[in-house]
Amino acid sequence: MSDTGISQLTEAYGIILFTERFEACVAFYKRTLGLTVIERAQELVSFQFGGYLMVERGGHGSEGQKARSQNPCVLRFNMDDIDAAINVLRAKGLDVKAQVFDWGTIASFTDPDGNLCELKSPALVGA
Repeated sequence: MSDTGISQLTEAYGIILFTERFEACVAFYKRTLGLTVIERAQELVSFQFGGYLMVERGGHGSEGQKARSQNPCVLRFNMDDIDAAINVLRAKGLDVKAQVFDWGTIASFTDPDGNLCELKSPALVGA
């Protein structure tokens, strides 16, 4: 068992996102982004997110995008058709800002708590 790493023992990988606007964030990830709920308890909701994304009470919200020092992570969605995804999110009222780089396109938006989310194309990571 000395060659066994934690990844061989892990059932699923996940991210826990502490939120202040819990219900608004749950609705955002469920209705706006269309993530599937896989678990719900009193203070948390888990969504299918590659591994999973758990939205939990106890964070601090922001009226605008949080500074990196307030939230040093980004929720990334690698897309095959970023233009279609941008159009879907804009049709749902999200302010999506796209930037084109020589290595691909990033389209960023925030959840109701100000947490940064990004679409990325081309989907090179994990391909």
